[in-house]
Amino acid sequence: MKAIHRLALAVSLALPLSALAGEVEVLHWWTSGGEKRAADTLQRLVEEKGHTWKDFAVAGGGGEAAMTVLKTRAVSGNPPSAAQIKGPDIQEWGELGLLANLDNVAEQGKWDELLPKQVAKVMQYDDSYVAVPVNVHRVNWLWINPEVFEKAGAKPPKTLDEFWAAADKLKAAGFVPVAHGGQPWQDGTVFEDFVLSILGPEDYHKAFVELDEEVLTSDKMVQAFAALKKLREYIDPDAAGRDWNRATGMVIDGKAGMQIMGDWAKSEWTAANKVAGKDYLCVPFPGTQGSFAYNIDSLAMFKLNDEENRKAQEDLARTVLEPEFQQVFNQNKGSIPVRLDQDMSEFDSCAQKSMADFKEAAQGEGLQPSLAHGMAASSYVQGAVFDVVTNFFNDPNADPKQAAKQLAAAIQAVQ
Repeated sequence: MKAIHRLALAVSLALPLSALAGEVEVLHWWTSGGEKRAADTLQRLVEEKGHTWKDFAVAGGGGEAAMTVLKTRAVSGNPPSAAQIKGPDIQEWGELGLLANLDNVAEQGKWDELLPKQVAKVMQYDDSYVAVPVNVHRVNWLWINPEVFEKAGAKPPKTLDEFWAAADKLKAAGFVPVAHGGQPWQDGTVFEDFVLSILGPEDYHKAFVELDEEVLTSDKMVQAFAALKKLREYIDPDAAGRDWNRATGMVIDGKAGMQIMGDWAKSEWTAANKVAGKDYLCVPFPGTQGSFAYNIDSLAMFKLNDEENRKAQEDLARTVLEPEFQQVFNQNKGSIPVRLDQDMSEFDSCAQKSMADFKEAAQGEGLQPSLAHGMAASSYVQGAVFDVVTNFFNDPNADPKQAAKQLAAAIQAVQ
C-alpha cells in the first residue's frame, strides 16, 4: 500500500501545474438572446484554456438585482471571481479594497496601447488595472427609417434645426416623428444628447462629470431643457412607460421616422433581418458630430485566495480582450470592440462608422462618458438628474430656466 501511495504522490508531483485548472465564477446580467450568445462564447473560450466556468447570471433591471446579490456575497467574504461592474462603481469597490490587481496581465497584453487612455483610466483604481472592458456602446445615435423619410419628403438631419424641420415633415405626413419610451433612463438619454449637442463636449464634461454649477445653470443648459420640451410635440401620446425596444419597433414597422437611442437599438433591427445603410440609417445625433458619448460594459475582478482560481481569473481577463471574443460579443450586442486595432471588416456599416468616430473622438475632448448610463457620475447624481428631467418632461407647463436651477440644486443635494 505504501508503494501505491508513493507512486500516486510521484505522479501528482510530475503533473504540470496547468493541469490543476481553476474555476471562474462570473456575475453578469447578459441574459437576453444576443447577450446570452455573447456570454456563452466567453464561457467556451475560458473552458478551452482548461478552466471551469461557473455562470452566475442575474436577470433584470439593468443590473440592480445583480448588484444586490454581489453586495451580499462580498460582505460575507465570498465574492465571485468577476462581476459586471462599470464606471464610477469600479472606484467604489476599489475603495473597499476588494478588487484584484491586473497590472501583470495588462502589461503582458499591452492594454495601455490597445485601449484609449480615457477607457483605461475607468478600468483602474489607484493607477492599477482592476477591471477589463468588454465593449463600447455609443449613446448619441439617431436611428432613421429611410422609407418613411422618403414618403414624408424629409432629409436625415445634421443640425438641430434640420432635426426639427424633418420632424415637422414627418408629422405633416401622418407619421410619429420620434418614437420614444417614457421611462426615466430614456428621458435622460434624450436629454444628455441635447446637452452634448447644445453645450458641446467640454461643457458637457463640466456639467456631468465636474458637476460645475455655473454650467448646470447656464443659458445653454436652459436651451437644452427648451429643446427637450419642444420634443414633446413630436412624440405620440402613448409613449409613457413604453420599453425602448417597442419604440425601436415603431421605427422598424414604419409607424415612426426616428428614434434617439444608443447602439443597442441596432440589435432589434438585426433581429428583424434589416440591413444597416439600406433598411435603416444611423447618424450621430444632430450637432454631436465629432463627439462620442460612451457606455462601457466591464468585468471587475475580485481578490481571491486560491492560486489556481487566480490564474483562471487572469486568463478570463486576457480572453475578454482577445480579438475573437471582441468580435463575437460586439456583433451580438450592437456595440463595438474596445480594442483600437480590431479588424472591423466583418462588422456592419453602423459599427464601422462608430469605430471611426470613437477613434477620432478619443484624440481630443469628444469622447465623453454617458451620464444616463452610469459612466459620468455616481448613481446618486444620475438619480437626481433623472428625477428633474422626467418631472420636467412630463409637465407641459414646466419652465426651462427653473429646470436648470432645479438640476443644479438636485445634484448639489446628493454630493
